[in-house]
Amino acid sequence: MNDSPDRPLIPPYRCSDCGSEVGFRSRRRTFSERFILPLMLLQPVRCGECFRRDYRLIFTQVRDRLSDTPRIVPGKHTAPPNRNVA
Repeated sequence: MNDSPDRPLIPPYRCSDCGSEVGFRSRRRTFSERFILPLMLLQPVRCGECFRRDYRLIFTQVRDRLSDTPRIVPGKHTAPPNRNVA
C-alpha cells in the first residue's frame, strides 16, 4: 500500500482521473465544504496535473495551495557598470 515507514496507514495522494501523485489543497467554497466536510475528516484537494477537484482525508499528504506559498519578490536589477549593451 505505502512504502513510507513514517506513515504506514495513510495512503499517498493519487488522482483517480489521471493517476498523478501531485495534489494541492483546494479552497473551501461552500457551507458544506467549510463546516460539514471537516466533521467527516475530509478536505478538498485539486490534482496538479489535470486540475480535477476531489475530497480526501485530512491526513492525506498534499501540498499547500500555490497562492498560499510565499512569493519571491524580485529585487531591483541593475546592469553591471562595464557591460557592453548593443
